[in-house]
Amino acid sequence: MAQNKVILIVDDDMELSDGLRAVLEKQGFRVIQARDGQLGKQMVYQHRPDLVILDMMMPRMGGYPVLEHFRDKPDAPPIIMITANEGSRHKAYAEYLGVVDYIRKPFAMERLLEAVHRGLAPKEAPPEEEQKDK
Repeated sequence: MAQNKVILIVDDDMELSDGLRAVLEKQGFRVIQARDGQLGKQMVYQHRPDLVILDMMMPRMGGYPVLEHFRDKPDAPPIIMITANEGSRHKAYAEYLGVVDYIRKPFAMERLLEAVHRGLAPKEAPPEEEQKDK
């Protein structure tokens, strides 16, 4: 599944971002990085990643404005939000905006990899409405 899949990591914590990149590349993903939400938004349009891992709190533009921007875009990539925030309202808002998963830092790498694979899994087509004979 990792073959040719591109993941964009948007996080201002260079140590975390570089660590995630190393793990994901070892899994066979191609990884690109952005240090803030504004650059992350631009990179989504430039590189069309298959999945985005997005930090909530960053300088210039945090994760929520990015989520709000892509919420109604039909070609938006799946997004996993990572955060050190403990608030349940933040999680509920992120889920409302359509995140694949909301993961609190610190997290086990297996937890993130499960979310990545779930986010990259093929989407099931909605069931077609049955045609009724009249």
